[in-house]
Amino acid sequence: MDREIIHIDMDAFYASVEQRDNPNLINKPVIVGGVRSRGVVCTASYEARRYGVHSAMPIKTAKRLCPKGIYLPVNMEKYKEVSKKIHKIFGRYSTKIEPISIDEAFLDVTGKNSYTIAKNIKRDIKKELQLTASVGISINKFLAKLASDINKPDGLTVIKKDRVIEFLRPLPVNRLWGVGPKMEREFNKLGIYYIGDIQRYDVKVLISLFGKRGKELYDFSYGIDSRPVEEHIINQSLGEEETFQEDIRNSKILVNRLELYSINLANKLITKGYLIKTITVKIKYNDFSVETRSITLNIPTNDERTIFGISKYILLNKFSLDKSIRLIGLTLSNIIYPEDPIQLSMEI
Repeated sequence: MDREIIHIDMDAFYASVEQRDNPNLINKPVIVGGVRSRGVVCTASYEARRYGVHSAMPIKTAKRLCPKGIYLPVNMEKYKEVSKKIHKIFGRYSTKIEPISIDEAFLDVTGKNSYTIAKNIKRDIKKELQLTASVGISINKFLAKLASDINKPDGLTVIKKDRVIEFLRPLPVNRLWGVGPKMEREFNKLGIYYIGDIQRYDVKVLISLFGKRGKELYDFSYGIDSRPVEEHIINQSLGEEETFQEDIRNSKILVNRLELYSINLANKLITKGYLIKTITVKIKYNDFSVETRSITLNIPTNDERTIFGISKYILLNKFSLDKSIRLIGLTLSNIIYPEDPIQLSMEI
């Protein structure tokens, strides 16, 4: 039996909640995110998106594109309360639910009428919470997620099994799950611009160039995805690192990099509604030796000042900085979804 997978993605979630709670914001360009100059956009209403504003964009850039936008701070407690209500609605229709973030999830409804369930979920969310969701239905997670993004906002799209290859062929290659700007440029160098180009490409060449990732993307181009819907599975870590063009001995430069990473990663945590407990700093010296040091918090956080303060402490107190450094990285792990139980501990 083919699986029946539903992907639900709330429309401009944070901004839509703010517009719902304040009618004066309806039909206005609302941008939710860090209100400080170095913050980033977490969510932009569809009115703001018309100006080119999008999530993960620096607030400075957003204000240049949309100077008359309404800029609001993140109210995570409110969004988490709404998210709990949304996930309770999901629970009415399936016991197999995989939350991807605070505002999206996969449901496995194999053996049931997926289209009716999707319509009912959209109806319940609209009636009970005055919000809209876009929903995709297909035979696996990759296709369901792709479908939910086709007719935003308030969409409902089905990709049927017998139309998968035809549906995928004309789409740009960046619609494949995990193909970002860097990977897209690599594909473009190979003459690959559309998913159909990958379908016609020699899979052995893709594997030689990209390893297992090449095979995975080749499978995706044919709509093949065997991953099951798994409850409470989220990314195990988030991180950023940089290899310097010239070896570094100046600790101020290293501290500045950690501050930048802390800002970027904290904004990702806030966007997804996650908290973290473990902060790890990685150093590669000029002799190519690598060291990592970690601190595990007793209270989870997504606060950039906390993350930066601890990562700076680790760098200056847990490493020997008398050698030149080729690389510095920051990783956040031990990720907690807001509804997960928290076990208090402290490990250094």
